Amino acid sequence: MKDFDYWKKLHESEALEEFSKDTLGFLWLKTKSIIRKELIADFVANNTIKLEETALAKQFVELFNLLSKDPANSHKLLDEYIRTENKKQVGNLDTEQLVSELYKLKNFDWGGDYQNSLDKYLVSHYVKVHKSYDILISKFETEINVAVQGYVLNSWYNHWSSILIEHIFKSHASVLPTVGQIKSVDFFINEVPFDLKVTYLPAEYIKEKRKEKGFPVELTFLKMKAEEAKISFDKKAKSSDIFYEIVEKMKDRNDEFCYSVLTTLKNEKLAILKEVQDNPKMLATWLYENQGEMRFGSENRLFLVLVDTDDFNSSWKLKRNLDLLKPTIISYLEDFKSKKIEDLKVDFDFKGKPQSFTALSDIIFVIK
Repeated sequence: MKDFDYWKKLHESEALEEFSKDTLGFLWLKTKSIIRKELIADFVANNTIKLEETALAKQFVELFNLLSKDPANSHKLLDEYIRTENKKQVGNLDTEQLVSELYKLKNFDWGGDYQNSLDKYLVSHYVKVHKSYDILISKFETEINVAVQGYVLNSWYNHWSSILIEHIFKSHASVLPTVGQIKSVDFFINEVPFDLKVTYLPAEYIKEKRKEKGFPVELTFLKMKAEEAKISFDKKAKSSDIFYEIVEKMKDRNDEFCYSVLTTLKNEKLAILKEVQDNPKMLATWLYENQGEMRFGSENRLFLVLVDTDDFNSSWKLKRNLDLLKPTIISYLEDFKSKKIEDLKVDFDFKGKPQSFTALSDIIFVIK
């Protein structure tokens, strides 16, 4: 029987496909969206519903069971309440001021090579490495402060730009927001639950595709061409710094040879971009299969892939470019009703997990 516990277990396993096919499953997710102390109290008061339970978890069960008795009417009540609450949240956000704040970040540099956890990075690079207190103290001036500052600033930028982007989605008629946080769901598009992931065309993906196509590694190619052009560079620097130095010196040189080198690299990237635009499922599958182990998820994901074709490394700046984001997102949402659910299915495997996974997924490309 598909009771409260059935949907709870399904949600915990991140198997969200069934929720969009079943009116009770969809009702369970909507109800979960308002399970916060102040929201549930407001909702039951507005709709003259009396709950016996006082603990939040038990109120969730009780409210869902009450709403399940008349799903059609309950959906209307929840939709109306959720949209009203979302308008309040959007109204409380000063979009123009927030965008101005985001434009104050001039460099997007994490300050370290950590993947998912600053804590793990600091422990493995400093806590467990240095026996000397004085040496550890000296690292604060040269390395640790830079790592912490980079992490905080980039995380701040990602958090607030993501809220701006979510509000674009949540303001559209075809989107039902989640007003309280639901694990693995940011909003529903035509009753399909999605977790929004804002990302770029991954460097690792580009690297793999270059190898498949027989292109040389970008840095190797650049070093070779720099030697040919008699452009010197710091061979002892980090790979990213060498890459930057050569590219900037070639731009400054601005002769036919350097222009040709940079154009070749750009055209090769554009060819890879066109390939995934023509077949988004190929990239969606790769993104699921290559996600960080600590943040693994098999939920439905809508990927917003941002690409600055003039400088792929500057794609992060597009997260605050509402003039570019808004029309692209709205156009996608207008066309969503014409999509077939079957076409959104992505099957993938994940290293270290024995089972295969299925999710609903799609990609919106925002190209500058």
